[in-house]
Amino acid sequence: MPLPPPPVTLPPVSPPPVRDIAVYRGLGTWVDAYDFSPEFQTNGAPPPITPESMDDLAAAGVRTLYLQAAKDDTRSPGDLVNPEILGPMLNRAHARGVRVVAWYLPKFYDLDSDMRRLMAVRDFRSGGQGFDGIGLDIEWTKDVPDSTERNLRLIELSHRLRAAVGPAALAAIPLPPVLIETINPKYWPGFPWRELAPIYDVWMPMTYWTFRSQSSGYRDAYRYTEENVRRLRANLGLPDAVVHPVGGTDNKSNDDDYRGFVRACAVTSALGGSIYDWRTTPTGSFAILRGVPG
Repeated sequence: MPLPPPPVTLPPVSPPPVRDIAVYRGLGTWVDAYDFSPEFQTNGAPPPITPESMDDLAAAGVRTLYLQAAKDDTRSPGDLVNPEILGPMLNRAHARGVRVVAWYLPKFYDLDSDMRRLMAVRDFRSGGQGFDGIGLDIEWTKDVPDSTERNLRLIELSHRLRAAVGPAALAAIPLPPVLIETINPKYWPGFPWRELAPIYDVWMPMTYWTFRSQSSGYRDAYRYTEENVRRLRANLGLPDAVVHPVGGTDNKSNDDDYRGFVRACAVTSALGGSIYDWRTTPTGSFAILRGVPG
């Protein structure tokens, strides 16, 4: 009888250097271009989020706003989304004690274009103030359908971004492991967790339990969040990887979901937690969400 093959031993992973990750600590919320940009509204409606909305974020106990500052879209022809609005939002958030991390969704078909937008985010200033951090939203597959090539481009872009920001803390916002390994392995096969592990300081998996069916068992906010964090750390080869889960999407959640999410953040020793997004999160639910670690 043939012997079973020996277990595969993966090489050790070097953790990223110790950097200041305080901006990602505690309760956060999310705002995208569809929330604040006039060009992304339908029928000429005013944007639901304005610089004055920063007062409400602060009053709800939000410590960090994750703001889509750049977008590869014909409705946003410049490198930044409405810098004339980004500036007042950034300044007012800072004045209310809310930190602002800018995020961007690369499409990988033109890395120079992706880097140009990321550098515009890095260099943006309003009244001498800049963004407090940068996050890379890693989920787009359509423009580079071959996963092997897409992985190579993601790794290259990540190295270029790390070199460009120096000692600043970077956040990766990846698809959750349960989604791409169990629910839909064809979505992004062979995701390069270990190659990215030394580059990013904080991991923000999109644990959107509302995308899952009850029959799958993953509509449970606690289970989906906890399992994704556990599997993410195992995939990275970093049992102590710093994680800030992103829950939701919120317009289909309830307070029991939020309680499960807060409990999962605590059980996994997360740095913080947030729900996507601000516009659809009931104001009253922040009394529960303020219980996230940090």
